Amino acid sequence: MKQNKIAIIYDFDGTLTPKSMQEYTLLPKLGINSQSFWGNIVKEAKETGGESMMIYMRQLLDHAAENGYGVPAFNVNNLEAIRAVMEGAKEKARELGLWNFFLPDPDGNIGDGLTNLDYTYVASEIGKYPLASESMNCSAPDTGNMEVLERVGTEEQKKQWLEPLLNGEIRSAYAMTEPNLASSDAKNISTSAVLDGDEWVINGEKFYISGAGDPRCKIMITMVKTSPDAHPSKQQSQILVPKDTPGVEILEGMQVFGHDHAPHGHMHIKFNNVRVPKENILLGEGKGFEISQVRLGPGRIHHCMRTIGKAEIALELMVKRAGTREAFGKPIAKLGGNLEIISRARIEINAMRLAVLQAAKAMDVLGNKEARVYVSAIKAMVPEKACKIIDQAIQMHGAAGISQWTPLAGLYTDIRHLRFADGPDEVHHMVVGRAEMQKYDLW
Repeated sequence: MKQNKIAIIYDFDGTLTPKSMQEYTLLPKLGINSQSFWGNIVKEAKETGGESMMIYMRQLLDHAAENGYGVPAFNVNNLEAIRAVMEGAKEKARELGLWNFFLPDPDGNIGDGLTNLDYTYVASEIGKYPLASESMNCSAPDTGNMEVLERVGTEEQKKQWLEPLLNGEIRSAYAMTEPNLASSDAKNISTSAVLDGDEWVINGEKFYISGAGDPRCKIMITMVKTSPDAHPSKQQSQILVPKDTPGVEILEGMQVFGHDHAPHGHMHIKFNNVRVPKENILLGEGKGFEISQVRLGPGRIHHCMRTIGKAEIALELMVKRAGTREAFGKPIAKLGGNLEIISRARIEINAMRLAVLQAAKAMDVLGNKEARVYVSAIKAMVPEKACKIIDQAIQMHGAAGISQWTPLAGLYTDIRHLRFADGPDEVHHMVVGRAEMQKYDLW
């Protein structure tokens, strides 16, 4: 069968023709009305905020597909298309029983009946594939929020928010971090909530609120200060705030190493006299810090579980590159200390895995609160070590390691940002170090 080919030629500065070159050749040949074609591109760019040149190329490819001489292009500016792909993956995951692994529920009434220890093995595999967590309804920040609602939510709160989250029908956010205060201290909250009759009135500012940019995000668990005169650990509360509540103002998406992570997003949000029913409080007034310890523990260990899978990917790529790339007449695995680098990466991944398994077992046996030292230990260790391994894999690849040809650059930025998420390295080292000092009554 004869294959038709399309060559797209660009005259960016208009020196060769007074109009775009496509209007003389390509568009007439394809039977495309030039005026309506360009009008549609301009309209889509305005509506979606997409790059007009990318929209132009996609529409040409779509036209070719519709007329039987090409394949359709994936529209990166079309959220509906993205959602359709993900929803298809979710439906398949449900059919296969690959759904809601994360809730430690031995009876299997809500989750899949897995313990934290069981989930470690699952999550380390999930972490190897960028879309796997969401497709199986096991992605942050939903997992932590679902666990909070399951543990401390009222029956009404569970019905309204937990059930659709467990079904993968909506998404959520956890609004804690603030731009003007060091959020390494979970008690360091300035966003206020004042009870006015039957409503909480919330005022304040949050940033890097992951998931709040997703149009599917419907609810935010929001950390606020309700009792400024109480003990420092009793001043905070957590309140359910629907994202569409009047007064919730999303200012911008915060970038991570130059990426906005759309549509998920890490948002900068202001709360301007936001009113929600008093029943939206979780567990009760002054319980916010307590809840944060319930929530952040699972979130931290889940991140570490997935990070092991990402480190495995980096090591695999490193080994394959070192074994097949030659320089100075030999594979680069035999140059310098590269073989030792590979060895140390394997040893460190094995050590990380064992430490995470230990923390997961501690959570299962002792409970989330009592296992906090184990969790802090892995949160301080795993992202740092994984970053080092990914960086070494990048180095082994040369310039290709920071290009689009490998996933290494994305893996690095993802894990590097994780050294801040759910508490920076320094806080977790403080927890572990303090526990050691306390063994000898020196703290």
